[in-house]
Amino acid sequence: MTVAHYEVLSLRIASDPQRTVGTNFFFDSFPGPADLPMPQDYLSWVLRGDGRCILVDTCFTAASAERRRRHMHRSLEALLADLDIEPAGVTDVIMTHLHWDHAGNIGLFPNARFHVQAAELAFCTGPAMLHQGVSKIYNREDVQSFMAPLFEGRVAIVDGDATLFPGIDVHKVGGHTPGSMTVTVATRRGPVVLASDAAHFYANFQGRSPFPILENFPQALTAFDIIDRLSGGSIAHVIPGHDPIIASAYPKLGERHADIVCLHENPVIDIAAAMARQFSLGKTA
Repeated sequence: MTVAHYEVLSLRIASDPQRTVGTNFFFDSFPGPADLPMPQDYLSWVLRGDGRCILVDTCFTAASAERRRRHMHRSLEALLADLDIEPAGVTDVIMTHLHWDHAGNIGLFPNARFHVQAAELAFCTGPAMLHQGVSKIYNREDVQSFMAPLFEGRVAIVDGDATLFPGIDVHKVGGHTPGSMTVTVATRRGPVVLASDAAHFYANFQGRSPFPILENFPQALTAFDIIDRLSGGSIAHVIPGHDPIIASAYPKLGERHADIVCLHENPVIDIAAAMARQFSLGKTA
């Protein structure tokens, strides 16, 4: 069977310029000074090919951005319009997990089938939400919105690793949340591993130090090994969930599309060198 090759596009929707190195790593052996700025981007991904238009994660709305004090670049709907994608034409949405910054805008996609891990859906609708420290990472209205496609029969429950379509595989990694999963996409340059929040930044992955929002610490560490295996040991085939390096590492779709980059193309910069620059500003000679 011939495996389809997909176009993979990263859509930058918002940023958090206030984050620092010290807030982005679980261990205290930071790759730079703890107070060094280390901004975070918020992304969704579009997969196009084999007659399908697939979205990976749905980011968040302008209302959520304002409430949580994130800087909005452009809405998901506007970025999709730049790609001539009507939300009603999106066939499938893969939810890597259901945190607030990945699961907004559900109602935009009335015809899509949503793919989510059973463990994730059970977690965010179960007794763990009695704890404010856990529930605040989910948006109640987003979880409630997810019930509409569920009751309409438009949710595909995934339990573990699966091939969703030829050339698109998901792997349950847990760690960040009970049902966190990565998405591996076949492209003309080889597999592209959308790590999502299994690796917020390249530096989390390279340093084996997870982002400090965790449900299962050992699973978060094992997730790095899974990503390494899926990518063939090449960092150029790993796409972190929130790293601003992505915006400069890959070719832009065009001059008018500063917030859309092509992940199916080879990187245009040395990612390891970009990581080094990320932490060099706070170091003294």
